[in-house]
Amino acid sequence: MDQFSAHLDRGWDLVQRGDPRGAEVSARRALEIDGQSPEAYNLLGYVAALKGEYEEAIDHYRQAIALDDTYLEAMLNAAEVYIHPLGEFDEAISMCDQALDLAETDDETVDALLLKFDALLGKGELEEAAEVCARFPHGPFENPSHVFLVGRAYYEIGDIDHAQPLIEEAARANPRNPEAYYYLGLVRDERGDTRAATQAFLRSRELDLEANPPPWTLSHETFELTAKRAFAALDEHLRSYLREEEVYVADVPGVEVVVDGVDPRALLLIDGVGSAGSTLSARVFVYQRNVERLAGSVEQVEAEVLSALEREITATFLEPEVSGGPEHALN
Repeated sequence: MDQFSAHLDRGWDLVQRGDPRGAEVSARRALEIDGQSPEAYNLLGYVAALKGEYEEAIDHYRQAIALDDTYLEAMLNAAEVYIHPLGEFDEAISMCDQALDLAETDDETVDALLLKFDALLGKGELEEAAEVCARFPHGPFENPSHVFLVGRAYYEIGDIDHAQPLIEEAARANPRNPEAYYYLGLVRDERGDTRAATQAFLRSRELDLEANPPPWTLSHETFELTAKRAFAALDEHLRSYLREEEVYVADVPGVEVVVDGVDPRALLLIDGVGSAGSTLSARVFVYQRNVERLAGSVEQVEAEVLSALEREITATFLEPEVSGGPEHALN
């Protein structure tokens, strides 16, 4: 193996081991040997995304594509970043359409269709997303991950009949996939099987806790300060419903509340609704793993907490007031 290939291979190996900084060193050494290598720029983009440096990741992916305008992998990687966390869905769709024009195998086609589906879903274009689902091959799928991802896509458009067997197969095939178990819980809940849904949600929760947090994860103390900054940024009226000294941080919801019906991937939970003078107030539990999964970067964490607080305070206190009184219950 030549030195250039050795650096690239080592870079991808370090990515798999959870060492993005080491992988970046390998990618840059590869570029020192071949400064026009699209493969090295693609690796740099992947590493930057792992580190939460998403704009830089896009720059690297676009450089890879500029050097090789048939580089399907870089297009798909860029589309993924455009979808989440950047939310630039039209850019993602454009990348996916380029990739679909280049796709030569079912696997490549499914990869591009899945990302295009996610982008359309992000735009709220459900009819167009359903049309993408209609283009999926019938299977069986060569790539095991496609079994789950196609099943998830069917679930998101409300096609439970197509979703259920694929998601069940994915959970059986990979019993350590938290995503498969989470969606298995959602499917079982849709079918009215509460006990089985709870079992699947608890398994998903367990696997989420076993997984490594993102490389950029905040310390517990920093996350708690960030959550309290989000609390302080609330509208004064909304803030009056919570007690600042009772903002608590945990990794994920506890087993006891998941069994009571709380989503194991909830961002936060408002609990202990009671009176504080003439105003209702409550405790709030903020779940770091779930917030960071959705945020995708350090910069977005506070915004995600603030948005979740606004939604949950409104649902717990303001909407019940309109309908006749507050709900003194878990939210």
